[in-house]
Amino acid sequence: MKSKTLIEKQTKRKLNPELAETIIKAKKANWIEVASLLSMPRRKRPDFNLFEINNKAKDGETVVVAGKVLSGGNIDKKIRVVAFSFSKIAEEKLKNDGIEYSKIKDEIEKNPKQKFVVLK
Repeated sequence: MKSKTLIEKQTKRKLNPELAETIIKAKKANWIEVASLLSMPRRKRPDFNLFEINNKAKDGETVVVAGKVLSGGNIDKKIRVVAFSFSKIAEEKLKNDGIEYSKIKDEIEKNPKQKFVVLK
């Protein structure tokens, strides 16, 4: 796991203001693992299809994806999906399936002490 200092250095190089703000909020809320993954270069940040999330998650869990959720497959479990971003089709599928989803930045503001599973 990265140190807070290294995360801060990598955050200064980010050109996307939403990404930088999310990393800072995650670090302050002690979501260090999420902040560490978000501060990585874009090509190393994890992206997951819906079927991969479905395979790795258990019922009732809150799953955090420190990258993008893509639209391949469906989710048939009752889980919450929190991610940095979602493809438009993935958002539509989640909405149609009745799956709760939100962005990391919003989730930190609502539930800073939330227990979750981070997918890597």
